Amino acid sequence: MPALALIFNAFVWGVSWFPFRQLEGHGLHPVWATCLIYAAVTLAMALLRRRVWGLFARQPALLALGLAAGLTNVGFNWAVTQGDVVRVVLLFYLMPLWSVLLAWAFLGERPSLAALARVALALVGVAVVLKSPETDWPVPASLPDWLGVAAGFGFAVTNILLRRLRSAPGEARALAMFGGCAVMAGATALVGTALGAMAPPPLADPGWWGWALLLGTGFVFANVCLQYGAARLAASATSVIMLSEVLFASVSSVALGAATMETRIWLGGALIVAAAVWSSFARAPAGDDDRRTLSPQDLP
Repeated sequence: MPALALIFNAFVWGVSWFPFRQLEGHGLHPVWATCLIYAAVTLAMALLRRRVWGLFARQPALLALGLAAGLTNVGFNWAVTQGDVVRVVLLFYLMPLWSVLLAWAFLGERPSLAALARVALALVGVAVVLKSPETDWPVPASLPDWLGVAAGFGFAVTNILLRRLRSAPGEARALAMFGGCAVMAGATALVGTALGAMAPPPLADPGWWGWALLLGTGFVFANVCLQYGAARLAASATSVIMLSEVLFASVSSVALGAATMETRIWLGGALIVAAAVWSSFARAPAGDDDRRTLSPQDLP
């Protein structure tokens, strides 16, 4: 049951691009959708757990956690609706690279030779994914690519902050992440709307409400499944199971014409996933994973 719960969690996030695109088809930009969904969840949680707000004054790092989680969700949700889904998901899974560098910079964890090898493996995979015949250098060439990379970096920052906030109550961390997603998405949506880059939400059009309800409900159940499964399985097993999101995203997006699977995507993706799996089973000298592996599913 724990493994099945995690697989369901990965499925929800692996196919979340589709309802987001349906919402966009009804005139609701994915950033506005992210804002509205997480604002509703944050409001409900804030009313039910009002005493948690006091912890933010005593642990300011919770605010940073919220901002990092918000960057992750805004970048990921926006990217999968605008670009090639498989390409975005693979760029998001650059956990070995960002986590090693950030842990070295902020936690003082000097990387081992094996950790550096995983970074190199992930970088080679990225170069293969991004290097197409028409590009002279394998760098992100589009907004979805940059958003995918930024979302992955934001999630690595989230990992680091979660490790530093292990003593904080779980509900406080969850509220910080929910609220951060709502605030970051709201700020981005307001700026984007003011600049004419995105349209305001069509509140008078009920066509998108059903998709928003479906997506929000799916996220809630997926998060419950995550908490159930991750609490009963080893972190390494959880991390590997969650990589099935790449499979769900690939199959669904290719079947529905939202992605193409060229040979270089297969090869580069295999290298990135291999680096992530290797990192999932790695151990630091203190006995903890050299990165506290999370996935998009860990975010509310």
